[in-house]
Amino acid sequence: MNPESYHLPSNNYNLPLIVIVGPTASGKTSLAVEIAKKYKGEVICADSRSIYKGMDIGTTKPSMIEQSGVPHWGLDLVNPNEYFSAADFKKYTMQKIDEVRSRGHIPMLVGGTGLYIDSVIFDYQFGDLADKNRREMLNNMTLVQLQEYCVSNNIPLPENSQNKRYVIRNIERNGLNDSRRAKPVDNVIIVGIATEKTVLRSRITQRIEQLFDDGVVDEAKKLGKIYGWEGEAFKGNVYPLAHQYLLGQMTLDEVKTKLAVLDWRLAKRQLTWLKRNSYIQWGTAKEIQNYINIQLAK
Repeated sequence: MNPESYHLPSNNYNLPLIVIVGPTASGKTSLAVEIAKKYKGEVICADSRSIYKGMDIGTTKPSMIEQSGVPHWGLDLVNPNEYFSAADFKKYTMQKIDEVRSRGHIPMLVGGTGLYIDSVIFDYQFGDLADKNRREMLNNMTLVQLQEYCVSNNIPLPENSQNKRYVIRNIERNGLNDSRRAKPVDNVIIVGIATEKTVLRSRITQRIEQLFDDGVVDEAKKLGKIYGWEGEAFKGNVYPLAHQYLLGQMTLDEVKTKLAVLDWRLAKRQLTWLKRNSYIQWGTAKEIQNYINIQLAK
């Protein structure tokens, strides 16, 4: 469909929310930028790592070229030593969706963090866990204390129960007031990029090489000096491996090999979460574009 043939609704608040999901390295950003340019869209990034200021290379934030062509939101919201919950993300995103629509543009929620995505499209109600004092209390608890809290309150431990951030997120999910929609909110188009496993593995490997070419070790070194290495922002992704490399505990090749394994595991976890949502229309990038064209033409 030619973008000139897409007529914006007379009421800006009738503009649809386009949601594009997929695992890490699946090509969500490039697809979102292409669609946003075509239909006057603005991207809201749903990524639990891109929220951190200064973590630009290691979290593979959209490039400055991509951001200059299309407005991007959801980036650089907090410092790496600050806490940001799914409840915070939902509140922020709902405000941005209203702002984008008020400008006569189409809001686009793009990312691979399943809880962030679901909190918006299924309208999660987070209850009193959104209270800052209690949030701070959870963040100050040790991993063992959080695990014991889950056991005491009949909260199932997440698959990665050794990751403090994951355990806190699991507690947040249990903090819902048993209130979430069974079906997505109205006026939403939800699509997911389906990528062959061999292609996805290849993209992950290529992206890892690009990370180090772009200077992720220097970025990690700088951030480590400012914030230390103990914060939750440094527990996942490339940063702890870069720290081990800086300490001489791993070679560069060992870091790259290990990171490829971790990113592949992340991609599988993301897909496991996303596949539970039967409302996602899966397809290749081209198929998704065609699907969105048809939906917007209705």
